[in-house]
Amino acid sequence: MSGLAGVLAGRHDAGVHRWHSSLHVPDVQHAVEHAGWTFGYVDGVALESKKEVLGAIGEALSFPDHYGGNLDALRDCLRDLPKDTVLLWDGWGSLARAKPEAFERVCKVLGRQADGEPALEVLLRGPGPDDTGIESLD
Repeated sequence: MSGLAGVLAGRHDAGVHRWHSSLHVPDVQHAVEHAGWTFGYVDGVALESKKEVLGAIGEALSFPDHYGGNLDALRDCLRDLPKDTVLLWDGWGSLARAKPEAFERVCKVLGRQADGEPALEVLLRGPGPDDTGIESLD
């Protein structure tokens, strides 16, 4: 968990990273919440469309009912996150393989943070394409 610990402690910039940890989801959640961050979880193994993934992200991060499930709405809701957040996305490779352009666009929005906004760390865990250009946190 060293890479994640660095993010939680402010020693590593938050963003979108591949993460090769085998920790159980409740253990990750406990560590994240113990550090004072919010935790969200997406099981993306069966999610192969942008619409499905955006819906799952909205659910995982408790977006409001008016969340539109598109990239603009995602960006708006991310700006309104109440505090620093970690989103663990297991099975990200399903979307990355089925719709690489959609995956790239979703990651671009997830990784874009302006000064003064809460930090968002997205952990992409599990197998997926190696040519995404996304750095490993480990």
